This record gives sequence, structure tokens and C-alpha cells, in this order.
Amino acid sequence: MHNTNVLISGASIAGPALAYWLGRYGFHPTVVEVAPALRGGGYAVDFRGPAHLQVLERMGVLEELRRLQTGGSPLRFVDETGHTLLHLPGEFAGGELEVLRSDLSRVLYERSRDTTQYLFGDAIAAMTKTPDGVQVTLEGGAERTFDLVIGADGLHSGVRRLAFGPHSQSVSYLGYYLAGWEVPNYLGLAPGSLNYNLPGKLASVGGIHRDPTKASTLFVFASPPLDYDRRDLEQQKKLLADAFAGVGWEVPTLLEGLWDTEELYFDSISRVDLQPWSAGRVTLVGDAACGATLGGMGTGTAIVAAYVLAGELAAAGGDHRAAFARYEQAVRGYAQGTQKGGDRTGKFLAPHTRLGMQLRNRLLGNRLLLHLMLKAGQQVSGKITLKDYPG
Repeated sequence: MHNTNVLISGASIAGPALAYWLGRYGFHPTVVEVAPALRGGGYAVDFRGPAHLQVLERMGVLEELRRLQTGGSPLRFVDETGHTLLHLPGEFAGGELEVLRSDLSRVLYERSRDTTQYLFGDAIAAMTKTPDGVQVTLEGGAERTFDLVIGADGLHSGVRRLAFGPHSQSVSYLGYYLAGWEVPNYLGLAPGSLNYNLPGKLASVGGIHRDPTKASTLFVFASPPLDYDRRDLEQQKKLLADAFAGVGWEVPTLLEGLWDTEELYFDSISRVDLQPWSAGRVTLVGDAACGATLGGMGTGTAIVAAYVLAGELAAAGGDHRAAFARYEQAVRGYAQGTQKGGDRTGKFLAPHTRLGMQLRNRLLGNRLLLHLMLKAGQQVSGKITLKDYPG
């Protein structure tokens, strides 16, 4: 075995999952994460179909995650008076297994930390190719050389930018922005969500699993591309407040909580389109390679992709050229199929017209059609044959 000294950027989902498998196969992974610790909070994430569950079972975490599952998050669309227009059951958004992102991240971290060095509060600042590795400079000033570098650092991947060029060359904007933050649960809502629409806009609020005193929001709005600083929280708050100015229902009260929050999630709904996923000794996994902001089954795809990438590296004895090619050949078509869900997310949550809102409510109110959509999602997520890698 060679090329065993591997640097992974990102400690959310794909990074720790990949580190787990690499450690199991005898590699020596290091994970660098810009956050000072594992990230808490965040929305629930879901798994659906046999491929997702098979990888979790092979990792030995499926039963633990089942004990942590939320039971699904139902969606209820209402008018301004609170009258229900459409109710979607928990399995629509929650698949066969839904857990909090923070719980999943913690479980994967705990399973991988015995064979992985974690470096929190740091990030990759520069990478230089050497004859037999990649020299990496971290933002904290440390310099180290690794055999391989793998970007598992999400839609706005720093590794992808350094190895493949600006985000504009590989990220496609899909016409919408979304934002979320926590507020007091002044409505006494159970987990799930209340959703209110105007054309091109969605405002949503729902109770948080395990903390009935808090609620989480999700705001979505159609927009031309916006020019803003991803680190400027106040600028993002103003963009969001301007987009929902004059909107009724619970929106004015929810926006009051926006100005006090220090943990606002604000991003575009976008899709990563990159080919190939590898450049020399550098490759990408999860959202960094093939992400869609919302609705693209990104968590399940990341778990599957991490399993395949580590397995191909082990099967090739660390030969990254052969392993990276086989990994991409196995996963690319599958990932592109799951990504398609992200293309429809904005239009589903915030249709551009009132007619579009009415058609969505009417179609999804049909139980047979809803059942067929759920089955179709399971089929898409299962369209990959997983090898049983040695080790």
C-alpha cells in the first residue's frame, strides 16, 4: 500500500465518512475543518433507498442512527389565515431515515477519530504539487506534505477553487436563494413546518426536535444573481429583509428575530457541474464534487461516494490514478441523477406564480401521485451497484 498519508478538507458528513473508511483500510487520514469544533444545529437530513442504508449498515452506524431518528418532518402549507392548503407526511422530506445533521456528523466523527487526526479551526490556504505529493499550507501557517488531498468541503469548496479554478466555472445558479435561523417557538409548534407562499417566495417555521422552546425558519425567494460577501452577516440580513418586505402572515415577527441572530444560514440554490472530479493527486467528494444546495439527496450521495472512493483507493493499493478514475466512473452518473432533485427544489418550494402554487397543491394532494413520487425518489437513490471492497 502506498499514498496512505491523506488530507481531507471538511468535517461535516463526507469528510468523516471518508476518514472512517480510509482508516479501516490502513490509510492515515487527517481532516482539517475551518470551524473551531463540530458544527451544531442545522436541519434534518435524510436517507432513502437501498444504497444509502446499505452503506450505513456496512459502517455499523445504521442502528445507532435509527435510535436518533426524528421520525420525519411533515410539511403543512397554509394561507394567511392559517387554513391548510396542502399537508405532506414526514416521509416526503424525511425519506426512510431522517436524523439531525449535527447527530450524523457527531456519529461519523466518533467512529473515525481513533484512526484520524482532526485539525479544527484551520483550513487549506495553498497547495503546491511536488514530484511525489502535495505541499499544503494551512491558514494557521503550518506547512505539510501529503500523498493525496481530498476536498469534502461543500458547495463552496476551497479545495475545488485551488485545484480547478473559480466557483463560477463549476457552480450553476438555479434562480433562488434560501436562508434559515432559529427563533423562539412562540407558536408552540411541533417538529415539522408551517409554510406560507407568495409567488416566488416561501416563509417557513417549525419546531426543533428535542428543544420545544426553539423553532427554525426557512425562507426561500426567487432572484437574479446577487452580489454579496458570504462573510458579511449584516449584508445578508438586509438582502433577506428587503426580499420579504411587506409580506404578511408570521413573516414580520420572524424577521424581528433575524436581526439578533449570529447564526444565519444564507446561500444560493445552486448545483456543482465539474468534469473531471480529479486533478493529479487531488480529488473531490460529496457536495464539493456534485452538490445541489437543497433537494438533491446530497447527504446520502456523499455517504455512498465516500464509501466508493475509499474502497477504490484500497483496492488499487493506493494508486490514485486508477482509484480516482474508477471512483468517478462508478459514482458520476448516479450523482447526476440525484442532483436533478435540486433543480426542482426552488420551483417546488416557491413557485413563480399563483397558478403554479395551486397546481403544486392540487397535484401533491393526490395520494396516489404522492406515493409514486416517493417511490421514484427511492429508485433514483438506489441506482448504483455497490462493490464489497476487501478489508
